[in-house]
Amino acid sequence: MANHASALKAHRQSLSRRARNRRNRSQLRTGLKKFEALLTQEKSPQARESVSELYALVDKAVRKGAMSRNAAGRHKSRLLKRLNKLAATTPIA
Repeated sequence: MANHASALKAHRQSLSRRARNRRNRSQLRTGLKKFEALLTQEKSPQARESVSELYALVDKAVRKGAMSRNAAGRHKSRLLKRLNKLAATTPIA
């Protein structure tokens, strides 16, 4: 354990940052799982509506530093690609 006041403060800061990052990543993963469930159930309209919410979660993770900009762009691209693939295979009713 740290002995100096500055090291103790740095440790406290790292704990709070870790908790914040874990919270942001957890929200992002939950959103991704919900989107994945909609895709597996082939609910294209609901999935299309949830994409904007998912984009917001990804962007928030970038702003908070829990995810890099390149990783966020990669996630968004893949999400949209999967959604478009589902939309192309799902017949319009």
